[in-house]
Amino acid sequence: MVGGMDAASPQLIPAGTVFTPQEITHYAGKSELSLDEAIARADVLVTAPHAGAAIPEELASFLAPEFTRRLQFDYTDCSTSPVVRRWAEIDPRIVVVENPHPRMVRDPNREKPADLAATLAEAFDRVRAAGAWNRVDLTGVDAIRPVTFSFFPLLRVPQSAAELHELVERFSAVAEQGLGVYERTRDALLERFQQQAFALAAPGSPTAFTMLAFHDTMNRTTTRDGAIAVERALEDRLPDVVALSNRGDHRGDPIGDSPVTMEPRLLRRLADSARRAFEVDSPDAVAPNRPYLGSYEIIAAGRRFRELGGRADAAGVVLSAVQAEFRREFLLGEANTRVLSRPGTGWIEPDADRVDALAHACKAMFDGVRTRLVAPEA
Repeated sequence: MVGGMDAASPQLIPAGTVFTPQEITHYAGKSELSLDEAIARADVLVTAPHAGAAIPEELASFLAPEFTRRLQFDYTDCSTSPVVRRWAEIDPRIVVVENPHPRMVRDPNREKPADLAATLAEAFDRVRAAGAWNRVDLTGVDAIRPVTFSFFPLLRVPQSAAELHELVERFSAVAEQGLGVYERTRDALLERFQQQAFALAAPGSPTAFTMLAFHDTMNRTTTRDGAIAVERALEDRLPDVVALSNRGDHRGDPIGDSPVTMEPRLLRRLADSARRAFEVDSPDAVAPNRPYLGSYEIIAAGRRFRELGGRADAAGVVLSAVQAEFRREFLLGEANTRVLSRPGTGWIEPDADRVDALAHACKAMFDGVRTRLVAPEA
């Protein structure tokens, strides 16, 4: 249950809400089947680290006064949530785990800083130096951002070391009520799927497990009046449908000595299947590693899978991690995109028919390639 003062105010999670692993894990037949049974028939784990939008009420006092519901939702991947939940309902071959907290609590697709207070202090220093509303580079210190990706104020700037300490302490404590549950559940599911892949492998019968990190990004940013109408620089724009990333180049091949998280030929097959599933004519509508290579979740999973490389090769197990970054306008549909292109402070309701169609296309994307994810061809 979430609430807020009105349609313009940030949407809040009631104070004291603690999420359980069961609440944030979704799969077909959840009311009748156990998680063990769901995992036994599945071979894809879908993670949604930025799907949560509602902000824990305990953090409301730290929000900048300019922060509206429009800015709140724009700063999340909230359009992914209804799609992955519907996909989980219709596809017995996947399990979804969804972060119930927004990335403002702390971004689980960034490596957790060893010293969160020092990292956040540096982020605030950079924002101050850039000046209010101005572009600022937060690379390396964006686990918690003081501003949105449109550089709108997100958090009140602490005026003292004591205020910064209070902010960090409150954020860290609240994170354990949702974000921490997500991270622990995600990692436990990854381990269980990985173990299952080895248990099912047999001579001449290879098995595959894929972790898919599900995201969206809008090709437009927000003006001060709330209109999401400013086109990003060309090099920062998503393809018409989705970028599928494995930390490689535009063909999915390794960049220098850097490892990829999904074997290049497998990534290209998945991209081809996505083009068929989403019924697009242009090959560029589904683009490997453009503009993003994929972030922490697939990096960490890829590192974990490489440690098992020799054992996996011997057993005939193919372990892959891939990030899907959908163009948000594509997920929203034309009508909802038009609404958000106009000034405002509220957000839209998802188009249920479009959500259903997108979920079926996601299912078809993996159905169309599943038997080809187990054995790379020459």
